[in-house]
Amino acid sequence: MNIPFILVYTLLYFTHFSRSVGSQDPPRKDGLLRIYSMKFCPYAQRPLLVLKAKKIPHEVVNINLFKKPEWYFKIHPEGKVPALVDGSKVIVESLDICDYLDEKYPENPLYPAEPEAKNRDKEAIKLVALVTNAFAKCAYTNETGTPEGWVKLLLPPLQDLEDELAKRGTKFFGGDKPGMVDFMLWPWAERSGCIGIRLGYKLPFRNEDLLLLRQWKKDMSQQPVCQELFISGDIFAKMISYKINGTEPPYDEY
Repeated sequence: MNIPFILVYTLLYFTHFSRSVGSQDPPRKDGLLRIYSMKFCPYAQRPLLVLKAKKIPHEVVNINLFKKPEWYFKIHPEGKVPALVDGSKVIVESLDICDYLDEKYPENPLYPAEPEAKNRDKEAIKLVALVTNAFAKCAYTNETGTPEGWVKLLLPPLQDLEDELAKRGTKFFGGDKPGMVDFMLWPWAERSGCIGIRLGYKLPFRNEDLLLLRQWKKDMSQQPVCQELFISGDIFAKMISYKINGTEPPYDEY
């Protein structure tokens, strides 16, 4: 697919502020993808990573999830992000959006071409889901637990991904450069520091635990697409605190 050069390297943010109650859905530009997002949501970050990695022209409209605009429920009945609008099509759920983008825009593919290898990536993404579930239990909790208990919760799904990366014997899950598995995991990896902040102490992982994933995280952090969309653990911890306390986060201050 031929994309105008001037658009290829441009990420078009339609607005720098979050749309909330009483706002209007900005008019759309014909032929340009629109992603409804929220800057701090790790699920919403997934398709943004894919859009940038594949150099797909698009525009972003951020949604205030505390005061959701009425019109947004016509796009996503549950009022969640992300949601991708492509002409008359609306695709929701982060992984479904990313798969749609990789299939429709074959340049810079993020899945392997071989069916068996692609299926292996799909299975690895299922392992990522186990990590994100464990992450949420740690980061969004007000429960009192033990450091050892939280490690016991987090380590098994992370170890499964560690083992998968070891089997592949590559720098990234995608080989010598990040692929779909890498981008599906990255939003939680970059925010991992929020767990210690939320719990109030550093988790006692052993020095020999997850050596490959630790190096993977360093390598991913050097990727331009990851740097451009980076959200630190401390900022994410603040956003979680607002949510748990039932107060409106300062979406547009960071």
